[in-house]
Amino acid sequence: MTDLSDARLVPARPDLADIRLRGRVDAARYVAGQSARLIAASAPLRRRPSGDAGIETEAVMGDPVTLYDTGEGFAFVQLESDGYVGYLPEAAITLDVPPPTHRVTALRTFLYPAANMKLSPLGHVSLGAGLGIAGREGDFLRLADGAHAFADSAYVFADHCTPVGIVEPDPAATAERLVGTPYLWGGRTSLGLDCSGLVQLCLALAGIPSPRDADQQEAGLGTALPTRLDGLARGDLVFWRGHVGMMLDETRLIHANGHHMTVAVEPLAGAVERIAEKSYGAVTSIRRITPSTGS
Repeated sequence: MTDLSDARLVPARPDLADIRLRGRVDAARYVAGQSARLIAASAPLRRRPSGDAGIETEAVMGDPVTLYDTGEGFAFVQLESDGYVGYLPEAAITLDVPPPTHRVTALRTFLYPAANMKLSPLGHVSLGAGLGIAGREGDFLRLADGAHAFADSAYVFADHCTPVGIVEPDPAATAERLVGTPYLWGGRTSLGLDCSGLVQLCLALAGIPSPRDADQQEAGLGTALPTRLDGLARGDLVFWRGHVGMMLDETRLIHANGHHMTVAVEPLAGAVERIAEKSYGAVTSIRRITPSTGS
């Protein structure tokens, strides 16, 4: 049942709400959402249907969404992966697309109009994107018609993908691959990440579902450890008010952060000292994730 205390996860506005919320929220009308899927390489999810509204998070190719309404070029949706509600560009989604068969495992890869790396790319897709594959031609996989937003056929280098269901067992290893990725508020692709986007992406590739924002992750992931800076293990999550990082070992933290404006590795003790001087304050909790369960 939808938690009405978190507006980020409530598919409702004054004129319209999910039909499952009838009797729980007031709206002029209630609608049953339609299953849709992202066919753009990525797309910003915004709180308002306006191009100048800030990015709340991002959806990537293959992500399933529930579509409630469209208008003026925007779609009012809920992301199925983490429940986030907002507005995507209408052209970035389509109805009735089969689930992805493959997932991108390279940091990013190009899509080509044919199975030929010498052709000009159509665009690129990020680590973690889901691709519906219709067949193979040599070293390339051909994306299924309708599973992408390009007018031409689209091909991806086969070795940059793996079948859905194969997971990366070590989330911290994925995070290490992303060192140097620029910081982007709301970002969750290999072109730009925020702190919780980094954690969510790395856990997703390990097969562990994760909420989107740091406060949600702190409340919903793993088991709590004593709030001490010793005895930590690889993969442990360290939380501040509004911030999260992942331990690489007992002493080193990796996190996307606005101080470095990138995904960076630094001693935990140094990060704690610096962050304590900023608005985030002291560490609020440390949580340990059990592989493959998220609990």
